[in-house]
Amino acid sequence: MGVREVTRMKQGPLIGVQACVFDAYGTLFDFAAAPKGCRDVLGVTGDALDFALQTLAIEQPGLRDRLMNLYLTLDAFPEVPDVLRRLKQAGLRTAILSNGSPKMLDAAVKAAGLKPLLDAVLSVEEVGVYKPHRKVYQLAVDRLGAPATAIAFQSSNAWDAYAASAFGMQVVWCNRYGQRPERLPGAPDRTVTSLAEVPALVGAS
Repeated sequence: MGVREVTRMKQGPLIGVQACVFDAYGTLFDFAAAPKGCRDVLGVTGDALDFALQTLAIEQPGLRDRLMNLYLTLDAFPEVPDVLRRLKQAGLRTAILSNGSPKMLDAAVKAAGLKPLLDAVLSVEEVGVYKPHRKVYQLAVDRLGAPATAIAFQSSNAWDAYAASAFGMQVVWCNRYGQRPERLPGAPDRTVTSLAEVPALVGAS
């Protein structure tokens, strides 16, 4: 039985967690909310916006800017505010660690009303490289003052979850979309389908 198979069989809470760090897009914020806001004229998912617009020969002035601006006001997934509130009430530090720019992250956090529930919002711009570079995960360690092993990292992106695990964090992969496991170093400690399961895993239920 391989390491990943053993990992998926683990049960029970994570041990020694002092802080919970979350990826932003697809984990806390519903990235599908942006194209939904332009469904009346766009009609596609917007995964590759420029390609989609060109392929569909959509040349409506201002549409691209309208869609991109919606990414500044993405909806949080329904369970997110309560999850963050419970973590804070349990005395855990909370943070975002994202490839997004400070402007995008600040706007999304404010629009979703999450600012009072977060101790830090960390952008890769502080270290000048994107995930999955180790410097990004080290940023969370440095800013939160907690060792990697005391940080529970939550991401809906499999590659992000595996990279954080390889770095040394305890990892919860929020597999909202039924992705296949990655063939990468590291492996998530737990796999959930909603962040609502996280408080119980870190002793904040």
